[in-house]
Amino acid sequence: MSFLEKIIEPRKQIPEERKRFDNSFLKQLIVPLFIEQLLLMVVGMADTMMVTYAGEATVSGVSLDTMFYTIFIFMFTAVGTGGAVIVSQYIGSRDEEKANISASQIFFIALVFSTACMILVLVFGNGIIALLYGAADPDVQEACRVYLRIVAISFPANAVYNAGTALYRSMGKTSTTMKVSIAMNLINIAGNAIGIFVLHAGAAGVAWPTTISWYFAAIVMTALCFNKRHPVYITIKNIFKPNGDMIRRILKVAVPNSIESGLFQAAKVFLGSIIATFGTAQIAANGIGQTIWSVAACVSSSMAPAFVTVIGQCIGAKDTEAADYYLWKMTRITTLLAAVWNILILVLLPVILPLYDISAETRSLLITIVIIHNIFCGSIGALFGPFSAGLRAAGDVKFTMYASIFCTVIFRTALSIVLAVWLNMGVIDIAMAMVSDWTLKAIILVIRQKSGKWLQHQLI
Repeated sequence: MSFLEKIIEPRKQIPEERKRFDNSFLKQLIVPLFIEQLLLMVVGMADTMMVTYAGEATVSGVSLDTMFYTIFIFMFTAVGTGGAVIVSQYIGSRDEEKANISASQIFFIALVFSTACMILVLVFGNGIIALLYGAADPDVQEACRVYLRIVAISFPANAVYNAGTALYRSMGKTSTTMKVSIAMNLINIAGNAIGIFVLHAGAAGVAWPTTISWYFAAIVMTALCFNKRHPVYITIKNIFKPNGDMIRRILKVAVPNSIESGLFQAAKVFLGSIIATFGTAQIAANGIGQTIWSVAACVSSSMAPAFVTVIGQCIGAKDTEAADYYLWKMTRITTLLAAVWNILILVLLPVILPLYDISAETRSLLITIVIIHNIFCGSIGALFGPFSAGLRAAGDVKFTMYASIFCTVIFRTALSIVLAVWLNMGVIDIAMAMVSDWTLKAIILVIRQKSGKWLQHQLI
């Protein structure tokens, strides 16, 4: 056993014959997920960089708007994740028929839910922006309105794409989702360049390429999911024939996960409305900072689907000891990768910052909040992020939801108000409140895992 293998192996072992996933499989599962997530984040950075050339008002408006509409994106992802948990468990139990039905029902739920959300935002979007960001400058609000109207049209495509990627990831076929993501992001970034530098379309120049690329990816992933040569596939009959029992199973995971993700993003939106009162420099620093944070966090973000696939299949096979073993092994892998990655981002920061056309004040704030984020993301990122995905894959969805509500919605929001508003300390202390939330959540989740209660649930 090599030194690296010794680092990632948990102290508590299981017999070799019960190790369902060897290191080679885990590598094939994880590497494409990381590349896919990294590409998505880099394109996000490129979007933000290009928008800065349209003016700080535009980048501020887009960043504020993104915090709001991401609530819906998180909920669509939660539906896909809920389905992936169920499909993974059926794969582990070797029940192909129910795996196929559950896969098709993910698409049904995604289509219905996302279409309703699209209509909601198109009808009430302007009023919501006025309510949340009424204190922002008029040109910032206009950028919000333009961007939101366009990206709302992409909601059904985003939800269907997430359903397709969730199905493929539950089968361990992450190289396919990576390739589709590469094509989608190439379309997006090329469209952004045209929209900003050729058409000078501002916020719309970023929004339309995003929408077009999502529809491309949704069509491709849906077509791939009909392939009957795979262990799990979808059919038209099963998509448009609602199965109440399967829908309940999926929603048992998806609803708490959606509430958790939605409230998490809602808290960010609320904090964004506070940040909107701090002035353009702090708004811009926060918006660009969140983009760099996303890149720095892509190890933890990319590992969550891997946790669902691995832990879900162990639970479906009724092997709770293997689930516990792989939970810690995956956590060790994530921690090692996250530490190396976040150090690399900090080293490259002097190269990254000149790419943004921002003021000296914005740059100074940006450096501080990125350093704060990366220190904590690189050390405990595995424990507050993908670790909870592992617990959800075992069916422990309500506890992870309650933990997130307490840590993020209550603790983080309250601490942000005290530090940033009452003490007038701005976006830096918004960042401090964020990492304090992560630390508390990590402690709570580890205590939960040690209790063994996360394994006392049944989804299938």
